[in-house]
Amino acid sequence: MAFPTPAPPPPPPTFEELVDEAVAAPTEGWDFSWFEGRATEARPSWGYAVSAAGRLESAHSALDVQTGGGEVLDFALSRAGRRPPLTAATEGWPPNVAKATALLRPRGVAVVAAAEDDPLPFADGTFDLVLSRHPVRPRWDEIARVLSPGGTYFAQHVGPASAFELVEYFLGPQPQEVRDGRRPDRERAAAEAAGLEIAGLRAERLRMEFHDIGAVVHFLRKVVWMVPGFTVEAYELRLRALHERIRADGPFVAHSTRHLFDARKPGGPASGG
Repeated sequence: MAFPTPAPPPPPPTFEELVDEAVAAPTEGWDFSWFEGRATEARPSWGYAVSAAGRLESAHSALDVQTGGGEVLDFALSRAGRRPPLTAATEGWPPNVAKATALLRPRGVAVVAAAEDDPLPFADGTFDLVLSRHPVRPRWDEIARVLSPGGTYFAQHVGPASAFELVEYFLGPQPQEVRDGRRPDRERAAAEAAGLEIAGLRAERLRMEFHDIGAVVHFLRKVVWMVPGFTVEAYELRLRALHERIRADGPFVAHSTRHLFDARKPGGPASGG
């Protein structure tokens, strides 16, 4: 009796196949499920979305700033026992505005198109809770303005030199002032200068792994500020070299940085917390 010869394993995807797949993947919103099995990132210990759900339960009016595709707010609302009677979100990128509107409108959330650098399109003191996950640049003056006295700003920010192993692979060593951008102590000072009191500020550094070059390409297309102007054509030689490095040595390792703000506008009863 002779057992059949097992079929040889299929060859690994080529550089071109991995890149073509990544380029074809949509980039709108903050859904990162495409990376499943291809890249990993450790999550902060505080569990932002679940914590935000708890804040929403006790808020009367809430705003999510730079909501992306609305995924994080949608998750938080799904976990909250109730929705604040007034709940709104802002977003500046038109494809994300459309996606967030489709996702959040059934939950009774008003999605307002507003560029990240524009004033928030709401009256003074409208919200007792302002949320944000990974704002590009927090407008502390505007956050403080739209918060009601006693209101809370609860947000997870990207920290300094986040994923800079990847950034510097493509762009080379960055000046110290660039590496120091988004430092939590500086953001704390800016928040306090806008009149907010900091109830809590936590920071963590988290491991990231990219298991194939497609994951790198999709990440840089989605998180566009990492390598400004990134295209496959402009960085093809570096991408091919990184592809061979991953194949030979295993995942490309980087580290993200995150910090959690819990800030309060003085006066009035504490809300949203």
